[in-house]
Amino acid sequence: MEEYERNILKHIDEHGCSVTSVFDPDEKEPPFSYSIGVARSSGAPEIIVVGLNSKLSHWMVNEYNRRCQAGERFQPGVLYLDFLEGFAVQFRQVAREHRAEYMRSACWLHDGPDFDAVQLVWPSTSGVWPWDAEASDWFRSNQPLLAGEAA
Repeated sequence: MEEYERNILKHIDEHGCSVTSVFDPDEKEPPFSYSIGVARSSGAPEIIVVGLNSKLSHWMVNEYNRRCQAGERFQPGVLYLDFLEGFAVQFRQVAREHRAEYMRSACWLHDGPDFDAVQLVWPSTSGVWPWDAEASDWFRSNQPLLAGEAA
């Protein structure tokens, strides 16, 4: 077992999950952070946040974990007004192929991409969601929706 894998298991034992953040230094792909171990420790889906800076996305993953460890569950497609101060968020299922592509350490923990995962989806500062007609191309590409036919 690699040192980083031991660290992941240690974080899961201590906190209920580990968080991995991935950032493209050339900024060709949007940054993302995801959980490893929420499903194992609380039975809730793993989570991924795409398109936000590491500090905020890391906090959001940890907040999700904290609330799941306390027994709270989040349903896809429901508007949550109390998750991120000043903004509503929604959760969407993550397709199997996107779990394999984006959530590699979670795939390692779960022996493949066959685990439940949700994407925390956030609106623009003006309240536009990525699926809204008025969403800019930049906003859509910075927060790609990871649901699909195989979700």
